[in-house]
Amino acid sequence: MKAAKRGKVVSYNKWGYFFLIPFVLVYLVFQFIPLVSTVVNSFFENYRSGLVQVGPNFIGIDNYVALFSDNDIWIYLKNTLIMWVMGFVPQIAVSLLLGAWFSNPSLRLKGQRFFKTVIYLPNLIMASAFAMLFFTLFSDSGPINSILMQIGILEVPYKFLSNIWSTRSLVAFMNFLMWFGNTTILLMAGMMGIDTSLFEAAEVDGATSTQVFFRITMPLLRPILIYVMITSLIGGLQMFDVPQVLTNGTGDPVGSSMTLIMYLNKHLFSKNYGMGGALSVFLFVVTGVLSLLVFKFSNEKK
Repeated sequence: MKAAKRGKVVSYNKWGYFFLIPFVLVYLVFQFIPLVSTVVNSFFENYRSGLVQVGPNFIGIDNYVALFSDNDIWIYLKNTLIMWVMGFVPQIAVSLLLGAWFSNPSLRLKGQRFFKTVIYLPNLIMASAFAMLFFTLFSDSGPINSILMQIGILEVPYKFLSNIWSTRSLVAFMNFLMWFGNTTILLMAGMMGIDTSLFEAAEVDGATSTQVFFRITMPLLRPILIYVMITSLIGGLQMFDVPQVLTNGTGDPVGSSMTLIMYLNKHLFSKNYGMGGALSVFLFVVTGVLSLLVFKFSNEKK
């Protein structure tokens, strides 16, 4: 009898592996093989010079030596992290505030579905279209400058896209607008999953709303906060479309809005697959290290 039952379990289990086949095939074709190919390309000289294709010739770690001997990569990494932090800090603050409001039954907010839909809508707009809109609004002769001049704040148009911090601020603001709705939904789901008896017990003990938020809500929300921070960090390091469209791919002024992916795109556009592979591996390592650091420090017991 036991042998017969085991046979049935095995026969059922094989269907699980059968249904995994499509995922495994998609992963191998679109994830694993390109990843291995990128790592392999990073050890080869493989680029196009005019109409002549040079390589692929194995050159070891020469691509990495050339990459790290150029100070530009560290400048672009700094640019990327600065714009990510400028967008992420207000994003997480506003999302926590909205999540607390929407998940608090005592406030009895009306029209919650409408507001949740509105704050999520920017996430559905293509980043390139969003960047083009801001490029038009904040251009030298755009509506923002016209309004500021008409109400007497400015006498001459302010060059938003020619100033380092205004350009970075626009990039960060657009990333904030596009993603704070998604973050709000995630945090609100986590807040709604907290046992309400904990809040009731805290109120009975005389805790204020601020104490309840920082002593109960925030500690129990830590797993979702870690998830949000790591995914946001990965997305921030892959920042490309918004600064690419806003600065027309130049990363101006003086390269202050040039990100690592924009730098990678230049190598791929010039068909330099060796340097592109080395930069991709560097970006992969940086993403992994920063994500591990975030996870480690966020999980430390206090």
